[in-house]
Amino acid sequence: MALRLMYGYLPDRIKTHYLVQQAMASSPKQMARLEARVDPEIKARLQLAADLQGCTLTDFVVASTHEAALRIIERHSSIVLDRQDSEAFVDSLLNPPQPNQALIAAATAYKQSVSSR
Repeated sequence: MALRLMYGYLPDRIKTHYLVQQAMASSPKQMARLEARVDPEIKARLQLAADLQGCTLTDFVVASTHEAALRIIERHSSIVLDRQDSEAFVDSLLNPPQPNQALIAAATAYKQSVSSR
């Protein structure tokens, strides 16, 4: 998620603060607790990153995990086709094949089961 101003990208410190505020604003006042046990080296690395961005460790972890979650959700909720696959998909929509015997039999069985209810 790139946050842009008129003349460029926002500094990481402001971006982290913005993401934390956005996450907090979109949720009700009631907060949920999240705990994690991590190796001391990982915690030290996270703390250093938070210090470099000028925020608390909690704000850094919340913003970073929230941003990662949004990226993952976005990546899994969209399908990207290359040109050849895109053309094949559109062609199959515009020029569908004739139904085969199995499809006709399945449609007939479905219509009978629905009409008998």
